[in-house]
Amino acid sequence: MTKDLHAYRKSYEKGELNDALVAENPFTQFSQWFSVADDSELIDEANAMTLSTADASGMPNARIVLLKEFSKDGFVFYSNYGSDKGQAIAANNQVCTSFFWIGLERQVIIKGNAIKVSEEKSIAYFASRPRASQLGALVSNQSAKIASRAVLEEKLAALEKKYEGKDIPKPENWGGYLIQPVAFEFWQGRRSRLHDRIQYTLHEREWIKSRLQP
Repeated sequence: MTKDLHAYRKSYEKGELNDALVAENPFTQFSQWFSVADDSELIDEANAMTLSTADASGMPNARIVLLKEFSKDGFVFYSNYGSDKGQAIAANNQVCTSFFWIGLERQVIIKGNAIKVSEEKSIAYFASRPRASQLGALVSNQSAKIASRAVLEEKLAALEKKYEGKDIPKPENWGGYLIQPVAFEFWQGRRSRLHDRIQYTLHEREWIKSRLQP
């Protein structure tokens, strides 16, 4: 059955971006918004973000990853370096990530450059993960084709036996990325589609704040 989506409408009326109240620094603004989203019962996994990359040919790809840390230095997530996203970043480290907190009618878009975090930092985070997640990172050659799920299950069973009672080492091809922002956009839904959009762009180490038309 084909649905007609043309008539789908939603009026956004939960907030506004008042110029006088918007922080001068985008990291401060993000921290404030993230805290609200993280505390809200309307939002599941406030740290879920869409990471967009473009490979060497220019073909874009997007997927959900989990933000694990943020500071004035940038935004950290972890992945398999040999995955589609890892290979794309190796070819072109310009990335875009976005958060869509629909329950708050808010979106944040961050553009920047992704670099690997230190091996020591990746090892420390890997050691803090649940044991099942550690084994999952060892089992999966992320993004590679596989004959069936049974292959994964058999490999997992073998590794569970191999590392029973032992520490699980971090895979060499697994670790963190730091996104160093060059631009932010904060979007607040408003009625009549006259949404609020505040953009921050980095210019000679200073953040320039602008209001964009909806």
